[in-house]
Amino acid sequence: MNAPEQVTVHAASARLSLTWNNGQTQWIDNATLRERCPCSTCSRLKHSGQAAQIESRVAIVDVQPMGYGVQIVFSDGHAQGIYPWDYLAGIA
Repeated sequence: MNAPEQVTVHAASARLSLTWNNGQTQWIDNATLRERCPCSTCSRLKHSGQAAQIESRVAIVDVQPMGYGVQIVFSDGHAQGIYPWDYLAGIA
């Protein structure tokens, strides 16, 4: 999948928007992104039946491009997740 044309953090609404090449804009809540973190630590917790406690108003404090996706840093200190573009496109 190609990278979106624009990735924007919307602090006031606690959402991330991705504008894709086809002109569609996808909106994802910060809490949803945090809950669906694809890092190995979060994946192990999910598979063991445990779940990380996610603040409903968790903020995105940084987004770093990684070529095939982005690394997102959250206000709760979690920064291990790299979200591939295909993975983000599949989050509705």
